[in-house]
Amino acid sequence: MFASNQCSCIVTPITPFVPRTTTMGSLDNSNTNTSLPIISLASPKLPDELYAACLEHGFFYLTDHGIPRVVLENVVDLARRFFLESSAEDKASIKRRPAHKGGDSARGYQVLNENITKGLRDFQEAVDFYKEFDDTEPTSPSLDQDYEFLHGPNLWPTHPPGLKAVYEQYIEQCKKVGSDIVRAMSEALQLAGEERDTLTSSTDNSFWVMRMIGYPPLLDKDEGQGVSCGEHTDYGCVTLLLADSTKGALQVQLKDGSWISADPIPGTFVVNIGDMMERWTNGEWKSTNHRVIHRASNYRISVPFFFEPNFDAKITPLQKCIERTGGHPVFQPIVYGDHLTSKAKTNFYGGDEK
Repeated sequence: MFASNQCSCIVTPITPFVPRTTTMGSLDNSNTNTSLPIISLASPKLPDELYAACLEHGFFYLTDHGIPRVVLENVVDLARRFFLESSAEDKASIKRRPAHKGGDSARGYQVLNENITKGLRDFQEAVDFYKEFDDTEPTSPSLDQDYEFLHGPNLWPTHPPGLKAVYEQYIEQCKKVGSDIVRAMSEALQLAGEERDTLTSSTDNSFWVMRMIGYPPLLDKDEGQGVSCGEHTDYGCVTLLLADSTKGALQVQLKDGSWISADPIPGTFVVNIGDMMERWTNGEWKSTNHRVIHRASNYRISVPFFFEPNFDAKITPLQKCIERTGGHPVFQPIVYGDHLTSKAKTNFYGGDEK
């Protein structure tokens, strides 16, 4: 966010399609000879393929995940319709509001340039959803509500009709995919004894996050401070990224510092590991930098689903991974909810989070 006895095998894509990497101009040093591995969730060699992909890239494409392509296309289409068809009043009705001032500082709609990454404003608009706490009472947003940070209800768009029902079903499907990946990762890491079920038990009540993100094109080099979403790693465990067909927008940083384009493959997810997986593996697997620079002329849609640890999960380097990375833990134990809260409080421009 690193070392010995690491697998040297190379993942062989299970489909013949290999996405072409794309040169991004002066903002990066693109490697045009490298692509991300493509892995089937049904592969008999899944643990070995996951280990190699997470060791080398921290990113991979996932096929055969069990979610029909028509569902994925509908999720993207509904997000597009929300951003492009909803009135300003509709969007304002679910606007993210500060904690103790009608919101919980996290859930809801964010206007263009409201979200920030490493201090820079992202050229995007978005709606954020989180797993709701068990004691959360669904209600309509009101300025007299008094929620703690992260403890409010999700704010669902009323347009387009049916979005909430489709997304709630999609969330359940993504949770299953996330669970399947984490289970296979436990096998990939050769966890045994008391550690065998650590990853699965620490994510069995995942404090998931889902975002709908709309990216207008960066038509001016200075618009959005030059990026649509700044360079970052993800906070949690495993990210399932669903996006429209736009090429050349999502960029992944390789170990040599160069960047490649992770162009979408229809029906697949782009998957990456986050900071908590790096901590669990004691740095054996790295949480990889990525960013979005969208300069095409279309309005790009992205719907990432973050399969995260339980809110109260204690994240401690696994002994099996410590043994493979020099024999000493390089991370102190943390509670995921504390980590998420500290990070999420820096997500928005204005500094009104509490």
